[in-house]
Amino acid sequence: MKLSRADVLLMSFCTGLIVANIYYCQPLIILIAREFQLTESFAGRITYLTQGGYALGLLLLVPLGDMFERKKQILVITGVAIVALLMAGFSRSFLLLQFASVLIGASSIVPQLILPMAANLSSDENRGHTIGIIMSGLLVGILGSRAISGSIGYLWGWRAMFFIAAGLCFLLLFLMAKRFPKSLPSFTGTYRQLMYSMWGYIKSQPVLREASIINFLAFAILSSFWTTMVLFLANPPFEFQSLQIGLFGIAGAAGALAAPLVGKWSDGKDTRKNLMIGLVLQLISIAAFYFTGSTLYLFVAGIILIDIGQQAIHVTNQTRIYALVPEARNRLNTIFMSVSFVGAASGSAMGLWLWDKGQWPVYCFGAAVVILLNICIYQFYRVKFKYPA
Repeated sequence: MKLSRADVLLMSFCTGLIVANIYYCQPLIILIAREFQLTESFAGRITYLTQGGYALGLLLLVPLGDMFERKKQILVITGVAIVALLMAGFSRSFLLLQFASVLIGASSIVPQLILPMAANLSSDENRGHTIGIIMSGLLVGILGSRAISGSIGYLWGWRAMFFIAAGLCFLLLFLMAKRFPKSLPSFTGTYRQLMYSMWGYIKSQPVLREASIINFLAFAILSSFWTTMVLFLANPPFEFQSLQIGLFGIAGAAGALAAPLVGKWSDGKDTRKNLMIGLVLQLISIAAFYFTGSTLYLFVAGIILIDIGQQAIHVTNQTRIYALVPEARNRLNTIFMSVSFVGAASGSAMGLWLWDKGQWPVYCFGAAVVILLNICIYQFYRVKFKYPA
């Protein structure tokens, strides 16, 4: 079966709404801190616990897509996500909310099952474009989730957002059950053999290693920004509420428009140059954040640039790894995305740590150092494997 445009758009829609579960908590940190009488930076740990749960789900559950029928797996895990979101909404202690956050992250891996399904059902010449469209849905979900949760939290409290998210996932469960195609597995061994085979791909695929390392650091930058910017905007001179903070996610949605275009570029011969474009855009965005004064023009420009840069890096790397071993796309995606979201969780923790050390200027300096390190890694692989400049 080949995917129609309607199928691809539906997958993009589902991907965006499910991945949003990971990010609803970010603009709500201030509200959660007030209810549980915590410092804002301490309450912020739910951001990296959610991302850490996502990395755990990627590592343990996504490989099963090469072993079991993907549609059934998608439906079961979405059901778990509904339970986890309800648990967060009903949490009466911060400890329970932290546990629910890990479970929300682990059960929000459905987009990483949809992407290999779409890659398997796409032709070679259209695979990058298809991935780009679905990735645009992913990014709209990530960025739109912040605007929505900030508004919902301001109007009805932070718990309401988790209840609404559970309702949306319940609706998606029916849509996916009705419309998604079946996708049969290609692996016939045991779970232990499945997991062990991933180590073989790490050792034998230098492109996978490079893509994963670069994505680790790129995700760390993006995640650290979206976590730390909440504290930046909630403090003087701005002192914004969750509603206003969440609306900045709309500015980042411009990056979603770049995903299909980057996907098309990634179908060409020399795709690696897109990585350097993305890294340079990230560096420029950090400079814009550093020089943001009492007005926010540079800040908004930086949000647009950092998300377009992330798309250039992520879509290009994902297209590169899907071309390596077609029958092992779930396992390759597991390695790639697990490393990426360990980077995201590490970035959130790093951003909070840098904020405690010296607030916004120190954060911007630390982020710039990480991007420069990523550029050095890019150049190292270029020299070692004689990639084009």
